[in-house]
Amino acid sequence: MGFTFQINNDIHFKHDKQLLAKAASYRPKLKHQTINAKSIVELEKNTGLLEDCGVKKVADINELANRKLKRNDKVILDFGDHCVGNFSLKVKSVGSPMDAPLFFKLKFAEMPAELASKSEDYDGWLSKSWIQEEYLHLDTLPAQLELPRRYSFRYVEITVLDTSPKWQVVFEQPTVVTQSAVTADAVTKPRLADPELNRIYQVGVKTLEDCMQNVFEDGPKRDRRLWIGDLRLQALADYATFKNTDLVKRCLYLFGAMPTEDGRIPANVFTQPTETPDDTFLLDYSLFFISILADYEEFNTDQMVLNDLYPIAKKQMDVALKLVNEQGKLQITDDYPVFIDWSNDFDKTTAGQGILIYTLKQFISLAKQMHDSDVDRYISKLTLISEFATKQLFDSKSQLFVSGSNRELNVASQVWMALSHVLDDQSTKQLMVQTVKQLFPIKGIATPYMYHHVTQALFEAGMQKEAIRLMKGYWGKMIQLGADTYWEAFDPDKPDYSPYGSAILNSYCHAWSCTPVYLIDKYLLREGVSYDN
Repeated sequence: MGFTFQINNDIHFKHDKQLLAKAASYRPKLKHQTINAKSIVELEKNTGLLEDCGVKKVADINELANRKLKRNDKVILDFGDHCVGNFSLKVKSVGSPMDAPLFFKLKFAEMPAELASKSEDYDGWLSKSWIQEEYLHLDTLPAQLELPRRYSFRYVEITVLDTSPKWQVVFEQPTVVTQSAVTADAVTKPRLADPELNRIYQVGVKTLEDCMQNVFEDGPKRDRRLWIGDLRLQALADYATFKNTDLVKRCLYLFGAMPTEDGRIPANVFTQPTETPDDTFLLDYSLFFISILADYEEFNTDQMVLNDLYPIAKKQMDVALKLVNEQGKLQITDDYPVFIDWSNDFDKTTAGQGILIYTLKQFISLAKQMHDSDVDRYISKLTLISEFATKQLFDSKSQLFVSGSNRELNVASQVWMALSHVLDDQSTKQLMVQTVKQLFPIKGIATPYMYHHVTQALFEAGMQKEAIRLMKGYWGKMIQLGADTYWEAFDPDKPDYSPYGSAILNSYCHAWSCTPVYLIDKYLLREGVSYDN
C-alpha cells in the first residue's frame, strides 16, 4: 500500500455554492452505444497471458439461444472488447411448467484471470463488495433482465445454480449499453512507423475513453471516483486526444469548491449520490491541483477559470511551504504524507521535495499571470528549496540524489528531480544516465503512475531510445499479456501482482495508466523526434 486508510471524522469542509454550480454546468451528457456479445468462450491455460489464463472461442453468439442450461451449467460470453455500461439479456424457460424459481449467478470480468479467481477465497483489505458478481432469483419466466448497476467488463460468466428437474433455462440477446463522456471515433489516431507504438497508443485511447464518465474516474470498475493524481495525468492525455476541456474544468471546480476549513484539498471526491469530499489527504496530490490548473491554462487560456481557482491553488502552496524549514527542506508529516507510488519500500522525502519544486515553478507562472504582488516571495522560496536539493541532497560520488536519513538511492528521487529541472539540462541528462546505469532495471515499483513519470523523465532528459524501450517493456508487456485497456497495477517481474491480495479486486482499466497517448503525442509527434524501432 502507498498509504493507510485515513479516517478524519473531525475534518470540516467548505462548500462553495458558486463553484459547485459551475462544476454542475460542465457535467457532460453521456454518450451511449448498444453492444452485443460476440461469441461464447471457455477458459483455457495460456502461458503467454496474465496468470496463464486465456479464453478460446467455442461457438458463435447465435448458438446461445440453442443452449438449454440446468443446475451447475455455465456459459461465458465475450463482448470482444472492454465495455463500461449496463448489462441486459432475455431469459426464458423450456420443458415442463416452471415449478421453482431460477437461481443463477452473473460474474463480470475485465480479464479472464478474474473468472479463474474464486470470489469466496478473497481475503484482502479492500471491500469484497467490489467483486463484480450478482446472485439472482427470477420467479417467473420469460423475463427481460436489465441490471441497474453499471459494470466494467469484457466477459460475462453465467452460472445456473438451479432450475428444477422439470425445466431448463435459455439465455438470449446479451447486450450492454455502454456509456462515456466521449467516443474514440473523435480521436484522429496517429500513424506511427512502429506498429507496437501504434497499438500502445490505441489501447491508451480506449483506457481514457472508458474512464471519462461524469468526471474523470480513476477506474470504472473501482473506485469510480475522482482522484487528483489520476486527474492530472488524464487531463494531459485528454489534451492530446479528445480535448474535452469542459470535463477538466468540471473536475477542477469540484476540488476547488470543497476544501477543508484550513484550505487543504482532499485527495479525492465522491460524486454519487452528491458531491462529497473524502477525508483522505496527500500533500503531493494537493500540490497537483496547481499542476492541473497550470497545464489547463497552458493548453487553453481561460482567465475566468484562473480567476476562480487561483486562490485555491495559492492556498495549497502556502500550506505546503509551511512544512519547509529554514534550510529549505520539506518536512513531510504522517498526517499529510506524499503518495509518489503504491510501494512503501522506498524513502519518499526527496521525491516529495522534487514535486514541491516542480509545482512551485508552475505556481510562479500562474502568479505572474495573476500579477500577484507576492510573486517575489515565492521565487525566493523556490531558490531556497532548490539550493537545499542541489547542495544537501545531491551526492557527488554517485551523481544521484539521496533520500532520507539513510541517504537512500531510489528511482523516484531521481525522476522527480529530473522532472523539476532543478539541475541544468546537461546535468539532468547525466542524472538520468546514472539512474539507468545504477538503478535499472526498475524494481519494487508496480504502477503505471510511477512508470509514467520515469518514462517522462527519460524523455525530458533527451533519452528517447531509453524512454521508448521502457514504454514498450511496460505498457507493451500488458498488451502481450492480454490487456484491452491498461491496468491500475503491474509489475513486469510479477505479472500477477495485486496491491489488494487478489487479481479479482484489481482494476484492469485505470485512469493513471492511459498516458502513453500523451507521451507519444508530446515527445514523438509534436517535437518531431526520430527514433529507431
